[in-house]
Amino acid sequence: MAVEVLTFGCRLNAVESEVMKARAAEAGLEDAVLVNTCAVTSEAVRQARQAIRRARRENPEARIVVSGCAAQTDKYGFAGMNEVDLVLGNEEKLAADAYRAIPDFGVSATEKIRVNDIMSVRETAAHMIDGLEGRARAFVQIQNGCDHRCTFCIIPYGRGNSRSVPMGAAVEQVRRLVDNGYGEVVLTGVDITSYGADLPGAPTLGRLVRTILDRVPDLRRLRLSSIDSIEVDEPLMDAILHDRRLMPHLHLSLQAGDDMILKRMKRRHMRADAIEFCQTVRAGRPETVFGADLIAGFPTETDAMFENTLRLVGECGLTHLHVFPFSPRPGTPAARMPQVGRETVRERAARLRAAGEEALLRHLRAEVGHRRTLLVERDGLARTEQFTPVEIHGETSGAFVEAMISGHTDRNLIAEAA
Repeated sequence: MAVEVLTFGCRLNAVESEVMKARAAEAGLEDAVLVNTCAVTSEAVRQARQAIRRARRENPEARIVVSGCAAQTDKYGFAGMNEVDLVLGNEEKLAADAYRAIPDFGVSATEKIRVNDIMSVRETAAHMIDGLEGRARAFVQIQNGCDHRCTFCIIPYGRGNSRSVPMGAAVEQVRRLVDNGYGEVVLTGVDITSYGADLPGAPTLGRLVRTILDRVPDLRRLRLSSIDSIEVDEPLMDAILHDRRLMPHLHLSLQAGDDMILKRMKRRHMRADAIEFCQTVRAGRPETVFGADLIAGFPTETDAMFENTLRLVGECGLTHLHVFPFSPRPGTPAARMPQVGRETVRERAARLRAAGEEALLRHLRAEVGHRRTLLVERDGLARTEQFTPVEIHGETSGAFVEAMISGHTDRNLIAEAA
């Protein structure tokens, strides 16, 4: 078998999986499964372990290499799995040398581990890739790590402190992808609104976005991955409001809608900040659609506090929700706080998801009768400018199609090519 990559978690992991595959090929590795893990929830870690066991059953002779955030934060746990041949840290997984000398079968758990102190890493290089296999849009890593210490989050311990890709290298990677035929690019990282603080001259995300749009005129669409709205700088807000090539879909890292819970999470914004941001953007660019991450059942959350988060869906006009039932991560302050009962957590998550489904349905209904420019992901599925999924058939992956929205299901729009 060739090298197979199993990717869990965020868009940044998707980009890094392409780099891993290239570096493994450069090292001459064959007959291997690379598992790029996520540590954002206990469920993500459980799924990774399950996938590792399945990979061994299906590929008994293959080498299994585990990396990613869960491997970085629990290297001994993964090295202790009999199915695993090598554990690589988030820095090591991007280097060809790491794949050149996989230990022989039967070595001790300690000998399997190649994981450094991620907090000692101070720079992030641009990883030039030609695209992502099987994807109509391309992703460009502009930043890694996080300087914040939200009380529920283990990711800084898997990714290290915030560090940015130099602006020239990021622009060049976007240009390279456009030259390879990609019409839409997504800027991604762990905390992209912190971009540039560690670079000479401290360029901001807004400056980077403006530079990309100016210097890569053939780029049709630019998107941002999840952003922290409180950290949006003036040039970025100007681009959001006025540049039609920056897509009108913003995914916000909100997490909660109650001020006390936000303080206990150590977030940087308050409830009013989130509402004001959404109102300002929508007033200047009414077609903008918002997604958001929301956590249900954070420690100490009362019924009244949860209701504040639930109302935030309507007050911010959120459409695409990522709802996370709170999952205590060992080593984080929130894991030591008074916990909400698991049944209550599940019930609150269900209510948030139901509110999200109602909001999405209102959005779908409102789209019927509008003409949209769709990016086709594969036959049968495309996305509007607002990232809403659309059912459309007979079109080529990667193509932009002008279409009339003729109807909807409970989750997708239905369109006919104009």
